[in-house]
Amino acid sequence: MHGRRGGKADAEGFASIASARGYDVIAADLPGHGGRTADPTPCDPSHGSEELRSVYGRAAGLYAELSLFACSLGAYFSLLAFRDVSFRRCLFLSPLLDMERLIRNMMGWAGVDESRLREEGEIVTGFGETLSWNYYRYAVEHPVDRWPSQTSILYGEHDDITDRATLDAFIARFGCDVTVEPGGEHYFHTPGQLDALRAWTSSRVIP
Repeated sequence: MHGRRGGKADAEGFASIASARGYDVIAADLPGHGGRTADPTPCDPSHGSEELRSVYGRAAGLYAELSLFACSLGAYFSLLAFRDVSFRRCLFLSPLLDMERLIRNMMGWAGVDESRLREEGEIVTGFGETLSWNYYRYAVEHPVDRWPSQTSILYGEHDDITDRATLDAFIARFGCDVTVEPGGEHYFHTPGQLDALRAWTSSRVIP
């Protein structure tokens, strides 16, 4: 499951490794992403998690066992969608683990308090993000409080979306295996970061 501004084509690198080890790989575009840029469906936690459950339902009818690979926003939607699903294995790349905290951080960066956001509904920030009261309330009312699947995480040392305290709290609660890439960012894109991603994926995709 891809992250924000990504698409199902992002799965190509992962699929090249997984398919060589006997896996079939299913990838899908979220609304507004990839081949669905004209889709008016909101790409928010409610719709995103619903779509992931739909993809899972179709896949579960075809396979006896399923695993999950998800990146950034796709990981957050997965945490909402699959809180009662036990996958064989989960791999998360730069996962967004606490949306409420992230939105609160963005509100602080923008100098916006909760009462103003509630009153105005949506606020466009100077750093290109739109704060939404409905999105924020959904995050508050649907915390990630259950995750039953064995999970490995690749995290960039300088991730500015999911801070280290949030990561540490998540792994302490759910017992995840974590690899921290020195100098890495939220978006793995440099040659060195991509090499690290391939090496990590190769070590975690078990036949």
